[in-house]
Amino acid sequence: MNPPADSLGPVAERDWRTPVELVSLGAIWGGSFLFMRVAAKDFGPFPMVATRLLFGSVILLPLLWRARKAIRLSHLWKMLVLGALSAALPFTLFAWGAERAPAGIGAIANSMTVLFAALVAFIGFGEKIGTRKAIALVAGFVGVVILASGRTAGENVAPAALAGAAASFCYGLAANLIKRYLSDLPPTAVAAGCLLGATILMAPLAALTWPDAPIPTKSWIAVVALGVLSTGLAYAFYFRLIQRIGAPRAATSTYLVPLFGVAWAWMFLGEALTPTMALAGAIILGSVLFSQKSKA
Repeated sequence: MNPPADSLGPVAERDWRTPVELVSLGAIWGGSFLFMRVAAKDFGPFPMVATRLLFGSVILLPLLWRARKAIRLSHLWKMLVLGALSAALPFTLFAWGAERAPAGIGAIANSMTVLFAALVAFIGFGEKIGTRKAIALVAGFVGVVILASGRTAGENVAPAALAGAAASFCYGLAANLIKRYLSDLPPTAVAAGCLLGATILMAPLAALTWPDAPIPTKSWIAVVALGVLSTGLAYAFYFRLIQRIGAPRAATSTYLVPLFGVAWAWMFLGEALTPTMALAGAIILGSVLFSQKSKA
């Protein structure tokens, strides 16, 4: 006999909704590398990142306003600095890489974020790293070396791969600093404040390097999607998941980013998955999953 519909309500909804939302978030973030690849050459790194941040900030401003009573003057400069580390700098590195290599390169390199976060916590803050994570870190770096050694259509992708790894290091560093210096604010307010801080920092650079030639409509569409969908809405979506299911489970959505990043680039741009990319992606993603596996 089936239970009454009312008794299934919240549990049944949660059971199917969580995996759907996690996959959706991975797909949205994977799409950011497609959007960057489309728009990077027409905008250039600084204008593209500033426009992305502007649209993302507008989406999240209501969340910052809601927490305004909890925000003190000391929080503002922290948001500015951490906005540079968590958004302005890594977004620019990924955008620079998107001008020079297939979208899948950045998406695969992005997987190193979890491992870099563990490394920064170990070196900078004395957290125990454990044998499992140490092995995963070594394997992950081997994956980056393999990724950087590859070529696509005869072009060397090493600069883009290294830029993606540097961006992931910025994410890992920022995650540790946010945890320690902005933990007294709601996570959604932190995300909104850091994006706004990054927008302020990038605006002068964008103004100085704005392209002289008219920007094609498709590139504008890609950047608006990058800002609204992959930045503003995705951040709000992600932090809502954190509040409902916790940070460790919500973070599993990032494991899907390289898979979707490569898939979208293949479907819409015709960018092939090379053997080097496949091997590097398998090693990096496998090392991340290995580092997160619970001990028996």
